[in-house]
Amino acid sequence: MVTQGFRSRFGFLMASIGFAVGLGNIWRFPYVTGENGGSAFVLVYLACAFLIGVPILMAEIMIGRRGKGTPSGSMLVLASVQGRTAKWRHVGHLNLLTALLILMAYSVVAGWVLYYLYRALSGTLVSVNSAVASGIFDVLLADVPTLLLWSFVAIALAGAIVYAGVEKGIERGVTILMPTLFVLLLGLVVFNAFAGGLPQAMGYLFAADFSKVTPATALAAISQAFFSIGVAMAGMMMFGAYLPQDVSIAKSAVTIVIADTGVALLAGLVIFPMVFNNGLDPAQGTGLIFQTLPVAFAQMPGGAWVAIVFFLLLSVAAVTSIVGLFEPIGAWCTERFGWPRKRAAIFVVFIGFGLSIVSVLSYNHWTDVGLFGKSLGTWIDFVPNSVFLPLGGLLIALFAGWFMVRSDCVAELGIANTRWFDVWFNLTRYVVAPAVLVILIAGLFA
Repeated sequence: MVTQGFRSRFGFLMASIGFAVGLGNIWRFPYVTGENGGSAFVLVYLACAFLIGVPILMAEIMIGRRGKGTPSGSMLVLASVQGRTAKWRHVGHLNLLTALLILMAYSVVAGWVLYYLYRALSGTLVSVNSAVASGIFDVLLADVPTLLLWSFVAIALAGAIVYAGVEKGIERGVTILMPTLFVLLLGLVVFNAFAGGLPQAMGYLFAADFSKVTPATALAAISQAFFSIGVAMAGMMMFGAYLPQDVSIAKSAVTIVIADTGVALLAGLVIFPMVFNNGLDPAQGTGLIFQTLPVAFAQMPGGAWVAIVFFLLLSVAAVTSIVGLFEPIGAWCTERFGWPRKRAAIFVVFIGFGLSIVSVLSYNHWTDVGLFGKSLGTWIDFVPNSVFLPLGGLLIALFAGWFMVRSDCVAELGIANTRWFDVWFNLTRYVVAPAVLVILIAGLFA
């Protein structure tokens, strides 16, 4: 049973949005949107986000608040109350394992971002061309000590926030960091409105091309909605346990999804005007951030300052997401071993750093290490994202829609209008569960 909690709905929303908004929002969503029909893809994505993302997010937060414990603890409490097998607690264990595995790769990428922020602050990203920018990134990937140093910095920053507690650490931190992120995003959008490239970016992102909408596009939209919102990673269920009882779960879930999508769209209006205005290639994926944009910063007036603001923005997104991965793991250590929060936070920092070593080595010394024809780096990405996340989400949807007593769901969600409750209930049963099953199967056979 948790003994701490958020003081306000705003604190909960900022923590949840901070967890949901990560590096994938900043570069992947705009890129996928442009490659899959612009606004046509956005419409498909929005349908998936609200018809699939919102219901399962509500279910996860509901389980957390109803159980008032860690993901495994909450699942065990509710399974017992519902007269179900105690084996349901393993859904929580799966979510925690997923968070650990995602942390393995994510902390390294967060380290890249902090390294580039450092280079922007030191002025060493000025006057770079394409060859120099690619060389900087290649050298970074081969430099194990530097990768480990900056990964540890990212982990330590997030660990310090978790160490300070829910109210003094997480809530206080995110209520400063997330508004800062939104201000930085809007500031860069305004900058682009005057610097040029915005009309081309608008066309790339929002000109509807329904000929590009295929079953593969729909699957990409479902996957992006599901993974971007941050369900089945233990963080949302843990934050749900801290949520005050008088806060509406439904309204909060809708707000989180709107904010998550809004950040992704704004990110496109930040990145692509810079790319188009400087005659660069937008189809670069991860390289867009670390190899293409530094060239754009070098070419634009005031680019050194824009680079600082941009990588500061990315750093905020990275650290707040790591906080959401850390918190349930630390809380589980407290619940399982009776450790005080501060000891658990320190332990999680070292566990996270230990895992990051494996991910770091997969980019250089262990590039030839693999299994069944796939490299170690591929497995590090594939297992949590294509297997554990959809499996965990499917089990959450099944538990909430088919194994929880309806009256308990009504009581916890607090939806006064029974018609809207029925919408959530039926979506969870007949839309969310099948859709997530499709994601799981597609991921396994991709």
